[in-house]
Amino acid sequence: MSPQELKLVLESGLLSFPLTDFDAELNFEPKGYAERLEWLQPYGASALFAAGGTGEFFSLEPGEYSDVIRVALDTCRGRTPILAGAGGPTRVAIQYAQEAERLGAQGILLLPHYLTEASQEGLIAHVQAVCRSVKFGVVVYNRGACRLTPQSLLVLAETCPNLIGFKDGIGDIEKFVAIRQTLGERFAYLGGLPTAEVFAGAYKAMGCPVYSSAVFNFIPKTAMAFYNAHAANDTATCDRLIRDFFLPYIALRNKGEGYAVSIVKAGAAIAGHSAGPVRPPLSDMLPAEVEELRALMAPLGAQ
Repeated sequence: MSPQELKLVLESGLLSFPLTDFDAELNFEPKGYAERLEWLQPYGASALFAAGGTGEFFSLEPGEYSDVIRVALDTCRGRTPILAGAGGPTRVAIQYAQEAERLGAQGILLLPHYLTEASQEGLIAHVQAVCRSVKFGVVVYNRGACRLTPQSLLVLAETCPNLIGFKDGIGDIEKFVAIRQTLGERFAYLGGLPTAEVFAGAYKAMGCPVYSSAVFNFIPKTAMAFYNAHAANDTATCDRLIRDFFLPYIALRNKGEGYAVSIVKAGAAIAGHSAGPVRPPLSDMLPAEVEELRALMAPLGAQ
């Protein structure tokens, strides 16, 4: 798949990032991971980000990363495009990107570098180095220490033809509008704030109709229903789901640091598709919190 073909895929439809399955000893569990992808397949996500943030990329060993991407590709081949997470220091990010390309992924989501702040010049050099190390499509993720400006993205758009996507995980409306208006149709734009459904309407108004859904991992039917309503401008359905499910869900998610991943794993277990525990430094939800989530999910019915 060429970078431009990938861009077209990312410009419509619901995107998601599957959980990574671990066993009780926190080892990668490939059988469960493949079964998860098969379960989600019929619900119709346009593309999946394997070993992304929700897939605990930051907790995977390099060898495990290859296994995760390989299982995702083998399971979804010919049905759903797979983008792999890649990140960390520049040379490490290049190694992940090249490994994903070698395995046959359709592209990467370039996650933020680790820990330190960086100048715009440094961020440009980092993204350029990763893009130039591969031929497939790259989506850059503005989040954490990676905060590219419209001017920096213009430089990258001119020097990196395979940089085809921009995912916003910061939520600065003024900056996102500036980026969208400055870059125009050069990129596919993805909403990437936690529990993106709550912000989907606002991002659509800014020229970003596509987002990645975490809840697709455990209530895929409801996630698709929300996306279809969002795409059809059915605000009544979106408002009802935000009011009845997503706002209480966010309140529960916000009870613990790192729960943006933990609550998704808890939801998957409740739905009968457990992905096992999270790895440190994340921590699993408390039993009472899991029961609150169970009660919140119950009215949604079978998923």
